[in-house]
Parts: sequence; C-alpha cells; structure tokens
Amino acid sequence: MSAYLDGLKLLARRELSEAQVRDRLARKGHPPAAVDEAIARLLEERAIDDARVADSIARTQVTVKHRGRLRARLEIERAGVAKPAAQRAVDDVFAAIDDDALIEASLARRLRGRDRLGDAREFRRLYRYLISQGFDADRVMKALNARRQRS
Repeated sequence: MSAYLDGLKLLARRELSEAQVRDRLARKGHPPAAVDEAIARLLEERAIDDARVADSIARTQVTVKHRGRLRARLEIERAGVAKPAAQRAVDDVFAAIDDDALIEASLARRLRGRDRLGDAREFRRLYRYLISQGFDADRVMKALNARRQRS
C-alpha cells in the first residue's frame, strides 16, 4: 500500500501533525522517499495542517482536560508542532479563557465538592497537581490561599 494512502488512513482517525504522520509512516516501513512524497501531497491538499492540529490540541487541553497554558503548549510541542505555532495556538485559545476560573474549576474537581483545604499536606499536594497541569505558580498560590482562608 502506498505511503499516501496510509497517511490518509491515519488522518481519517484524528488530526495529526506533519511530524506525527512522518513518524508513523516510517514505522510502517515506508521508504523515506515515499514518506516525503506522501507528506508533500498531504500538505498540498491541506490534509495535514500543523496550525489546525495545534488549535485542536489547545482546545482539548482547556475544555476537556482543564489544563493551563504551559501544559497545553507542552502537549502541542510533543505532537511535533513548531514552538511559534504552538505558542500562537495557546495564545488564541486562552485569549477567551479566564485563567483564574480555569484554576478554580480544576481545583473544585480535585476537592470533589469541598470548599476548603484539609491541611498543609493537602495544600502541597494540590499545589504540585496544579503546577503539573500547567498553571502559573502565582495564580495557583492565590487560589490555594483563598481556599485555605475559608477554613
């Protein structure tokens, strides 16, 4: 089967970046020249569009996974999208998002309906969790301190 058809099949399942398609075609055993030709054709037909992939990943990270800017950008870059395109997508998606509200939503999910923090150990655990989700440290501290003061 041609690398082009394999590439189309990959893209029929979900959006993939150029780097992801290139890697998967190579793993399927297609020669580098066939992969290059398939990628060129898929780019020409706009079946592959890294900006579209970056936007899709950024939206998923925010709306489904409730993650912050840093984590969203990291996930986009892991998909093989160039840093400038990743940053542009994150900036576009987060322009309409209230970062503090996103942190509060993520925190509320972790606290499972509780309004306040238990102890210093829970504070540290939640801090680590929110930082790992890509939120800004200053905003995380502000949100956690607000919850601690309610105690």
